[in-house]
Amino acid sequence: MIKKLFGRFTWIKWFIIVPIAIFLAVQLYFFVQIWWWVDHNPTMTAFMREQQAAMQEKDPKARVQQQWVDYQSISSNLKRAVIASEDANFAEHEGVDWEAMQKAYEHNQEKKKGKKIHGGSTITQQLAKNLFLSGSRSYLRKGQELIITYMLEMLMDKRRIFEIYLNVAEFGRGIYGAEAAARHYYRVPASKLGPEQAARLAVMLPRPKYFDAHRESAYLARRTGIIMQRMNSAELP
Repeated sequence: MIKKLFGRFTWIKWFIIVPIAIFLAVQLYFFVQIWWWVDHNPTMTAFMREQQAAMQEKDPKARVQQQWVDYQSISSNLKRAVIASEDANFAEHEGVDWEAMQKAYEHNQEKKKGKKIHGGSTITQQLAKNLFLSGSRSYLRKGQELIITYMLEMLMDKRRIFEIYLNVAEFGRGIYGAEAAARHYYRVPASKLGPEQAARLAVMLPRPKYFDAHRESAYLARRTGIIMQRMNSAELP
């Protein structure tokens, strides 16, 4: 009887306790890393490393372009444009905009299967993914993204979250952050971006590689005009 009980406990330990312990250890790693980034700037994110590795399969010397700049060194035009385009409620929500996610889901259900048109991810969710996760899609990855999102909101204020996002967001093939994007597309520093330039960069964010290769896209021009009209009402952190 005792041997049976011991054997049952061993089974529980290996199949329940150990996975839980591993899960908690992973979350602790994320928590400590985010805590460090409260006042230290991240360098290469997980997404950047993944994309650089993909680029190096074709060119071993390929490197991503990214240069960190402080929040005040990024044009307010770009800040307003990104919020207007990507997350209008950024200053108000606690990391996840559930209403926007629901609307995106309902919209996408009306489209053909496999053709996702709208996304409901907030700026904080996008940052969570870029910092730690791959570009793959699964319910497990989405769940981890939500956990990291709430960690970011708990440990950082909105301005810091936005500052990091603007410095690591993908703006084109191998182009990361506002400074690299401004210099790549317009040959100016991020602090000198005008309203139209900023709006155009913001519109590129959902599909940066595509728009990098299709800069004369009619959609890009049309959407840029819409974002320019919305920029002045965008609330900055």
